[in-house]
Amino acid sequence: MSELRFVRMGFGADAVEYQEAWDEQRRVHAARFADEVPDTVLLLEHPPVYTAGRRTADNERPLDGTPVIDVDRGGKITWHGPGQLVGYPIQKLPRPVDVVAHVRRLEEALIRVCAEFGLETSRVEGRSGVWVLGDPVEQRPQAWGSPRPEAGGGLSLDLDPRLTDEEFDPRLNGPEYAPSNAGQRREDRKIAAIGIRVAKGVTMHGFALNVNPDNKWFDRIIPCGIRDAGVASLAAELGRNVTIEEVLPVAERHLRDVLENAELKPRVIEKAPASVSPSGV
Repeated sequence: MSELRFVRMGFGADAVEYQEAWDEQRRVHAARFADEVPDTVLLLEHPPVYTAGRRTADNERPLDGTPVIDVDRGGKITWHGPGQLVGYPIQKLPRPVDVVAHVRRLEEALIRVCAEFGLETSRVEGRSGVWVLGDPVEQRPQAWGSPRPEAGGGLSLDLDPRLTDEEFDPRLNGPEYAPSNAGQRREDRKIAAIGIRVAKGVTMHGFALNVNPDNKWFDRIIPCGIRDAGVASLAAELGRNVTIEEVLPVAERHLRDVLENAELKPRVIEKAPASVSPSGV
């Protein structure tokens, strides 16, 4: 892959409105398709905003009617805002595009970023993004359905209704179920979300890494449509202040290392074997 170009669009007081960043993505996407610019990663912060991918269900949106921007990426609803490093890699990939491989590369770069700050993260099978893994259920502050006061602090649940109710809505059942409190419950929690789109062989959208945001913004939605896990941030997990300014050069270095050194291959399309008619027919 050719050398990546990084564009720092705006942070802090210069955070970039979502629509402005989306327009810039489309402009760069068209230029990359025409080979007028190299592969480019836009890096920025957004003012608070909810965005909904194509698979978002109505019952995952804010209950109070807070505005949501519907976008053309994959995935479901999420939040962007202060304290979150957002990256939009706009890359030309060989066709047919291997979307899963692209997502895995972004995950790998972000896993390395977290590791450099001393936080072990991982993937969760069947769920995109980067995760802080929780404890096994029996080692959490309370096993579902039976008190375990000897396990120490944290929020406790007498009986977790999520085990039997697929439509359980944590927003209607108190802070003990809130996504922002998943760390106290020692459950799996997502620290980086990934949602992308590929058009004409060029990627758009990308990732959002929670550095030091107010994760209570996620409590107003069903983040990424996931009801049995929560959200995390570098600052909360490490127990110290971590800033976008600290993370930015580290993220650029690992994105460059992973994306520039990737051996890009088109997606393998398996052809169904030709049917063989029975003898004599």
